[in-house]
Amino acid sequence: MDRLTSLSVFARVVENGGFSAAARSLNMSVSMVATHVQSLEQRLGVRLLNRTTRKVTLTETGRVYYQRSTQILADLDDADRAAGALTSSPRGIIRVYCTAAIVRFLMPVIEEYLAKYPEVSLDLDSGERMIDPIDDSYDLAIRTTPSADSGLIARKLTPWRHLLVGAPAYFSRHPQLATPQDLTEHQCLRYAYYPGGDEWRFENELGEITEVRVSGPALSNSAEALRYLTLSGNALWLAPSFIVADDLAEGRLLNALPSHRGVEFAINAIYPDKRYLPAKVRLFIDLLAERFAAYRAWMA
Repeated sequence: MDRLTSLSVFARVVENGGFSAAARSLNMSVSMVATHVQSLEQRLGVRLLNRTTRKVTLTETGRVYYQRSTQILADLDDADRAAGALTSSPRGIIRVYCTAAIVRFLMPVIEEYLAKYPEVSLDLDSGERMIDPIDDSYDLAIRTTPSADSGLIARKLTPWRHLLVGAPAYFSRHPQLATPQDLTEHQCLRYAYYPGGDEWRFENELGEITEVRVSGPALSNSAEALRYLTLSGNALWLAPSFIVADDLAEGRLLNALPSHRGVEFAINAIYPDKRYLPAKVRLFIDLLAERFAAYRAWMA
C-alpha cells in the first residue's frame, strides 16, 4: 500500500482516538483504515497500537513513531505550501536562453518584467547553440528555429521570414538573380542551423514553394559572422529579416530576389511542461507574447 497514505491514516487514528472516528473523518471504510495501520505494522515488524473493544492506545514504539511521523507530515504540508506559493506568485530565479540575434528585442521585455515583479531575478544566456531546456536546466528557451524535441511545448511569439540579401559590391561583380535556381551559379553563406540544411526554400507571390541546393565559401552558426561576410561583398546570404532590416533600409544590403521570400518560421518560447509552470515563467511568457505581437508585421 502507499506508505504516505498509511502514515496519514495512522496519524488520524491516533488523533481521533479510534478506527471508526478516523474512518468518518477520512471518508473511508473502517476495514480500509485498519488495513493501512496493519500495513505499517507489518512493514516495521512492531505493534503501533493497542486495541481493545473500548479504545485504541499507542504502544511505546507507536508513540515515538507517531511523533516522528507527524513531523514528517507537517514538513510535507510546508513543502506543498511553498511549492504552491512559487506557482501562484512570481519569485526566485528564472533561467532563460535565447538566440543571440533577438537579444535586442528581448531586453525591453525583460526590463519591464523585472520592474513589475521585483522578487524575480533573471539569469540570461544567449548564443547560437541548440540547447535542451531540460538537460541544460533552463526554465525557458527563446528560439528562431523549430525545436527538434516534440516533447517540449512551443508558444509562438511572432512569425518571421528570411530574405536573400547581398552587398552592392557583390552585385558589381555578379549578375542579378531572376529565379531561385540562379543561386546555383552564386556563392552562398550558409547558417548551420537552417532547418533545410543546404536546401534553401523560397515562396513566390502565389505561395508556390521552390527548393534549391546552394554552396559557398562559409558555413557558420553565427548570424553576426554571416552578416559581416555579406556586408563585405563575399557572397549572398539567406538572412533573417529582423537582422538585416536596418542594412536594407540604409542601402548596405540589397534584396537579391524581390520576387521571392523565405518560407515562414516563428520565434517561439520553448519550455518543458505547460501544466505546472511556475508563476515566474508563465507570466514572463505571457508578457513576451503580448510585446512580441508589436513586432509581427515588421518581422514578417
